[in-house]
Amino acid sequence: MGNCLVAQSGGPTAVINASLAGVIRANQLNPVYDRVLGGIHGIEGVLKNRLYDLTDLTGHDIDLLKQTPSSALGTCRYKLKRGNNADYQRLVEVMDTNDIDTLFYIGGNDSMDTVDALSEWAQTHGASKRFIGIPKTVDNDLVPVDHCPGFPSAAKVACAITHATYLDYAAYTRPEVFVLETMGRDAGWLAASCCVSGNVDLLVLPEVDFNKEAFLSEVKKKFDEKNECYIVVSEGAHFADGSYLSAGDSSHDGFAHAVLGGAALTLKQMIVDAGIVPRGVVQDLSRAARSSNFAQSLVDVTEAYELGMSAHMRSANPAFTGHVVGIRREDTRRPYNAKFFAGPASDFANYVKQFPAEWILPNYQGITPEAVAYFKPLIEGEPKLITEGGIVATLQPFNKR
Repeated sequence: MGNCLVAQSGGPTAVINASLAGVIRANQLNPVYDRVLGGIHGIEGVLKNRLYDLTDLTGHDIDLLKQTPSSALGTCRYKLKRGNNADYQRLVEVMDTNDIDTLFYIGGNDSMDTVDALSEWAQTHGASKRFIGIPKTVDNDLVPVDHCPGFPSAAKVACAITHATYLDYAAYTRPEVFVLETMGRDAGWLAASCCVSGNVDLLVLPEVDFNKEAFLSEVKKKFDEKNECYIVVSEGAHFADGSYLSAGDSSHDGFAHAVLGGAALTLKQMIVDAGIVPRGVVQDLSRAARSSNFAQSLVDVTEAYELGMSAHMRSANPAFTGHVVGIRREDTRRPYNAKFFAGPASDFANYVKQFPAEWILPNYQGITPEAVAYFKPLIEGEPKLITEGGIVATLQPFNKR
């Protein structure tokens, strides 16, 4: 039957390993492949033939894997470029050496582009290898899906932290501003989800060019009205000329994306310098939102696991390659109902799904009821977690064995 290979890439999420667990468990139930191998540190490690046999994980290990944060196989930001035949040939050589027919790649936008590029190269060069994508991202910026695994859990913890820190902030009488920063380079989904808490006064998103004067005017109004202002800003917030609010010069990751951070600090200082209040508090969610396995959304972890199973089951068709599995929902006016589908990787890669303009209220005032209705079902429920010594138990990462 041959073997399959699973690898992870890009920034982790709280449920990325649930998709990995889904592939493993699906093959245990329906052995389409002889062995399920894991690529250590994504494509970068696979090119070095760094593989780990996952085939016979116990049921207990699979349960632990589903609640383990970060990438249990290790991750990478290695760009597999079109036209770089040496990498493609090396990958096929590794797959041949290990009798691998199919590669499942779990990742975000760039990873889905890798699936597309590999499939295109294999078809062009007559390589009988198959490549299948399983999406994840806390940014929720992939098309054509309703949402991406990883985002609901990040939104759930973001809402919880927004509410808790607001209560902490509101306990004081001293005048100060509170600014919470979330991930979201090109799309403000995660920042916008914080509004579900009901505690956000002003919201700054990448979808709306930042206007300093208009923003400061709204901040002053909030303090005049209630002597407090809780602000949420996405790390990708920018001015009309495209420059980021983030303080200092941005570095870049392996895909030429700006590595951001500092937008909240910039806003706080801007408000203090304007003389609106003498002080401010900054909270950066950053990696906490994507690694908080103790606050997984039940919807999220269930869907991530089932997407892994769906990808595996669809791969039983020898013609299934160059595709990505994804999630859609029925009419939002009805009770939430997820539907799994698959489409060409080219439909998923190199596009950004921004937060809808029609869901953004003017003057930084937050989001519409339609947006709240979109978010609420995704953060519902909590999985029953296995704990040890009072904390959530995790599986030792395979890249550390």
